[in-house]
Amino acid sequence: MQLKILIPTEVLVDREVTKVIAEAENGHFCLLPHHIDFVAALVPGILSFTIETGEEIFVAVDEGILVKCNREVLVSARNAIKGKDLETLKETVAQQYQILDEKEKLTRSALAQFEASMMRHFKELGNG
Repeated sequence: MQLKILIPTEVLVDREVTKVIAEAENGHFCLLPHHIDFVAALVPGILSFTIETGEEIFVAVDEGILVKCNREVLVSARNAIKGKDLETLKETVAQQYQILDEKEKLTRSALAQFEASMMRHFKELGNG
């Protein structure tokens, strides 16, 4: 099967695989090459795939959609991070979430300052 994992900024994975394991709301599932065509809404978690050599590769995915059509498996997610093993992937995900959390805090602060500035301007317009 040809697996493609797409995130908004890049094609994270585009390679031949022998097996894909992912998680939907109703649990984990496994796709093999002769599996029937399939569509699933993915929940945040770990997607794994096996390549021809038998090596298993892990990808942490945010919410997304998986579509299997013939020999192609397409995954579209907002965020995804690839790793060779679960421990390394866990550390990478923790770092990425810390960065996102810091950016979110900065965004909230900037938005609060913008709202306060807008309120001052509206007040000045009302007094003028």
